[in-house]
Amino acid sequence: MRKMLRISILILLTGLQLSFAQTLAEKLGYKNTDKLLIVNCDDVGMCHSANVAVMDAMVNGMITSGTIMTPCPWFNEIADFARSGAKSDLGVHLTHTAEWKHYRWGTVASKNLVSGLLDPQGYMWESVEDVYKHANAEQAYIEGKAQIQKALDAGIDVTHIDSHMGTMQHDPEYYQAYVKLAKEYNLPLRMPSQSTTEKFGMPGLRSQVSSMGLIFPDYFVYEELHNYGEVKPFWTNILKNLKPGVTEIYIHAAVTTDELKAITNSWKTRSKEYETFNQDPDIKKLIEDEGIVLIGYRPLRELQRK
Repeated sequence: MRKMLRISILILLTGLQLSFAQTLAEKLGYKNTDKLLIVNCDDVGMCHSANVAVMDAMVNGMITSGTIMTPCPWFNEIADFARSGAKSDLGVHLTHTAEWKHYRWGTVASKNLVSGLLDPQGYMWESVEDVYKHANAEQAYIEGKAQIQKALDAGIDVTHIDSHMGTMQHDPEYYQAYVKLAKEYNLPLRMPSQSTTEKFGMPGLRSQVSSMGLIFPDYFVYEELHNYGEVKPFWTNILKNLKPGVTEIYIHAAVTTDELKAITNSWKTRSKEYETFNQDPDIKKLIEDEGIVLIGYRPLRELQRK
């Protein structure tokens, strides 16, 4: 009897070890050699030009995920899209800055609760540094919570969170608030790759967040596009060198319009990223040739909630 009990315990422990040893890809139902790619479009809802691009490329192209800036004027349009039943995988792009000169927005939370997030004109500050100077992590948390709740109240099936301009990721206290929001709403979150955390002196960050039951991609492409040059060659190089596992890349897709040109001098890059990840035949063929599997954040959320 004791021998059978020892064997049963051994089998149970072996099963647990195998479970813990599984890669994220395997937990999602793929092989550990598969290359899974999330193409996330940031700044959704920021303007009409951004919405048109992501709605088109989600349905017809290669954008698999997007994150919405809920304080922005064009939020309602993307909320309608999310409720329409169209193919969409949308999270919240936690927004604590309004960086454009003439196109600005305020907070979702009541001003008296997050007054430090607002400049003298009543808009969010233009830079992350100004946020850190005038506000605090608690106010950032309150505003983040209000933004997620706004999306949920609008009928959006929120799949994940990340942080606009990295406001909630560049300071330890703000990072704690960021993780707290992910835990509270049981959502996956964007995380830097292990190499990036080591570069910035935080080698244990990913394991700490993982131990809380939160799920995030294995890799996140941190390299800035402007350091490389042309849009399509940059992303072609990234796609050719994907590692097995789950990788997230982020783009800022938008169609070329007078509206976009008036908002940002980065309009050419945004338009090129839309073209690259919408219907570009070379990129489509490269993804096929490399055996890359396109996924969104939804499978990660469902895995986390199990």
